[in-house]
Order: sequence, then C-alpha cells, then structure tokens
Amino acid sequence: MPERILDKWIPRADHGGRHEITVRAPASVVMHVARNFEMQSIWAVRAIISLRARILGGEPAPVVRKGLLEEMYGLGWAELEEDGDRFLVAGAACQPWNADPAFDTIPREQFCAYAEPDRVKIAWTLEAEPLGPYKTRFATETRAVATDQESRRKFGRYWRRFGIGIVQIRMLLLPAMRRQAERRCNKADE
Repeated sequence: MPERILDKWIPRADHGGRHEITVRAPASVVMHVARNFEMQSIWAVRAIISLRARILGGEPAPVVRKGLLEEMYGLGWAELEEDGDRFLVAGAACQPWNADPAFDTIPREQFCAYAEPDRVKIAWTLEAEPLGPYKTRFATETRAVATDQESRRKFGRYWRRFGIGIVQIRMLLLPAMRRQAERRCNKADE
C-alpha cells in the first residue's frame, strides 16, 4: 500500500475509509469547492445526521449553511497539515457514541501523542491530485483510533450501527462536489 497523508497522524486506525472520484477540473478549483462545499445542502446528508441524533436520543441539530471547513472548525476540528491546493488534514477527538458529541480541539503538535481516556481520535483529509490540467483525482480519507480499551469497545459498537451512514455521507458528498467543481470550471470557460 502506498504511503498516505494520514500515516503520520494515525498510522494504525481502529476504523476508517478512503473514497476517491475523478473530476474534470483543475486541482485548485476542486480544493476550493471542497473547502467551501455546504455539506448540509444535500437533503440526504441532513437526513442521515438527523436520524443518527434521534436514534441516540438527541435532538437533530439545526441545519448549518456554512462551507465544510468553516462548519468543521466551528465544531472543534483543527487543521493539522495543509499543502495549498494539494491536501488538507484536520483532526479532533470526541465521544461519537454520544447523541451530541463535543469535539475536542487538539493542537497539531500534540495530536500524535494525544491519549485522553474515553475518547476517539479522528483525522480526515481533503486531497486533490492533478492528473492533467483539467483532470483531478479528489479523495477523502478518515481514520479513527480509540484512546483506550473501553473507548475502543464503545466505538466498535457505535461503528457497527452508524458506520454505514458515515460512508453514505462520503458517497453523497463526492459526486456533489464533483458536479459543483465541473460546473464552476465550465462557467469559467464560457
């Protein structure tokens, strides 16, 4: 397996996944769209998030109409690493099995060693690999690792119930981001 950007942040994950899509647009356009994409503009994403909250006994959160990074950073995620139009890595810790998990911001210099008990440390990427001037492989990868055995048990149970929803959100986001990036690129050509 080739080295991945997340290898230095979470080399061994309890759970995770990678999703990629090819986009007919320059990497700079793809990353701009990804950073600013309104995740909750997709009704099925809102439904998955709402259903998760209800199953766990919480109230659905209000719909947030912010770009992806603005929304994530507002929840407590922190940027761990960035390389302009190529990639971005963000991370945080939380107790995802709670109905309304609070995300603990972890400064980049403390992320690898972070081991606060009863938490799950999570990192994710936005990646744009140029395949040509107007062709980009866009990928997102997420890795999660529990900080102790008890949180590993809780997270394993949570993942078995809700992991499919997390994967479905990624599968909904990537084509929507592709459409938006390609539209933006086509409008620029007109």
